[in-house]
Amino acid sequence: MKSSRRTLARTLARPVSPDLVPVQAGVARLLTVLRSSRLGLLVLALAVGAGAGGAAIAFRWLIKEFTLALSGHADYAGLGPVANPHVPGLGRWFVIFAPVVAGLLYGPLVHFFAREARGHGVPEVMFAVARRGGRIAPQVAGVKALASALCIGGGGSVGREGPIVQIGAALGSTFGRLLKITEPRMKVLVACGAAGGISATFNAPLAGVFFAMELILLGDFTAQSFGMVVVASVTSSVIGRAVLGNVPFLHLPMFTVDNLTQYALFALLGLLAGVVGVAFTRILYLIEDVCDWVWRWPEWLRPAVGGFVLGGLLLVLPEMYGVGYPVLGKSIDGAYTIGFLLVLLVGKMVATSLTIGIGGSGGVFAPSLFIGAMLGSAYGQVVHMIAPATAGSPGVYALIGMGAVFAGAARAPITAVIILFELTGEYTIILPMMVAIVLASAISHVLARDSIYTFKLRRRGVDLSVPAGAEQIAAMTVGEIMEPVGPCLRESSALRDAAGMLSRAQYGQLPVLDSHGRYRGVATAHAAADMLSDGEHNRATVASVVELPDAVRASDHVADALNALASTPRAIPVLDEDRANLVGWLSNQRVLSVLHATADDSLATSGSS
Repeated sequence: MKSSRRTLARTLARPVSPDLVPVQAGVARLLTVLRSSRLGLLVLALAVGAGAGGAAIAFRWLIKEFTLALSGHADYAGLGPVANPHVPGLGRWFVIFAPVVAGLLYGPLVHFFAREARGHGVPEVMFAVARRGGRIAPQVAGVKALASALCIGGGGSVGREGPIVQIGAALGSTFGRLLKITEPRMKVLVACGAAGGISATFNAPLAGVFFAMELILLGDFTAQSFGMVVVASVTSSVIGRAVLGNVPFLHLPMFTVDNLTQYALFALLGLLAGVVGVAFTRILYLIEDVCDWVWRWPEWLRPAVGGFVLGGLLLVLPEMYGVGYPVLGKSIDGAYTIGFLLVLLVGKMVATSLTIGIGGSGGVFAPSLFIGAMLGSAYGQVVHMIAPATAGSPGVYALIGMGAVFAGAARAPITAVIILFELTGEYTIILPMMVAIVLASAISHVLARDSIYTFKLRRRGVDLSVPAGAEQIAAMTVGEIMEPVGPCLRESSALRDAAGMLSRAQYGQLPVLDSHGRYRGVATAHAAADMLSDGEHNRATVASVVELPDAVRASDHVADALNALASTPRAIPVLDEDRANLVGWLSNQRVLSVLHATADDSLATSGSS
């Protein structure tokens, strides 16, 4: 051993051949350019876009081959209860065993090689960008491609867009890690990979750009990052079109808006779609929780055993097999009745949730489009029955429902508008799409705190709306960190007598109570000084300067109270549940002191361990 070490040391100590010195210097300069210059980032964005385009082509090929192998058809969903020609003796019952076989293959693959490849993929990419500097394990790309292709080919009712986002993002991260680039550039390359994946899969380069900017970079629309993501998306789209053809992933008829009255109908559809999008999110994680509660055996076996349950659902409703684009297209063409459309809507929610819950790998992007198409088509048929002269074609409602449900679930209204525009190429429906999508997103914000992506992270204790390391304080309630009420003023007190107390108040303000001790608002030193400065209001009472600033409840989370704090440099009142009595104050200084104390505790804990 010692002799081998001495041999290695002598080898490393040998002088480099003079002929190799210029080569080494050139490589060093090239690496410096790639790591630090804008030109280098542009080259890397091109490379990542090309890699994502190639990965999207390979991934779609894998899905096609596994679907043929496990179902005997290129896309089983639109065929109805037919047999698998590979095993004709089983008849339509083969669908019970297809998810089981697929689960036996991808279950161990995910469990032993890349557990982050389980699920829909986009939350994992968001977490990597926001909390890990864009670092994603290199093996994720390969494992995710195989696992998701097996899952979808075996009947898993999930989409291919979430996986290709994670695959492209992993490629971008791998490029960055190999070249040892800085963290900000790493994040841009991850977004480039995600955009390239969406672009090649949907043949929608604009949608890829805005998906990456709106969801992966969380709205970080800087000029440099936007430009690089555009380059990657266009490169990926060009490669995808060269191999897969310049055709949209869905062939949709042309739709127009014939009557201005339809805008009211589109607005109502947007509100319904927002509710359905939130319901899809809740059902997804409810079924996942039920599966977690039931399963008590090795995780690698879970997809196979759960595959029997999924197979039973596919036996009853074969339209749920795989992504389901043929069924989606038929619904837009009006091939289904209202009742069956509603069955398909609920069935897709359950099938997708069950696929994810049993440990499957696939996205929720396509299922949300599917659910929206079923909702919109059923809604369009209903309004067409009620008011045929003004309702217009039911198909246009299906199309708008697709974008609206996705916006309600994912909280990505820009992406929803852009992708539907690219799918149709029809500008005349852009306005009704915007109306429905914005309303769906708005009602989603009212009904739920998180999107379908961020809710998965919040369940793990990760809140992307607060800085890294601040999740612990964000989860606290205001009542846990508020400051005591302190001295108060009566609204009937003379303002001149109260001015002295106001001038000495810590935040330049004091709470004002009525004769029964109920909270009426606050009085500020600045308002009192203005009132008394002219010498004409010497008899004024405190009630004349009472203000009602933004207030929070003691039960509110600190993360929710930060918006109210941002609107004032002073402390904000903390009220009880009935918003009738003052129970404390919350200030920026108090939040910062608690944050620092939490950080110090974390450092002390990590140091002792």
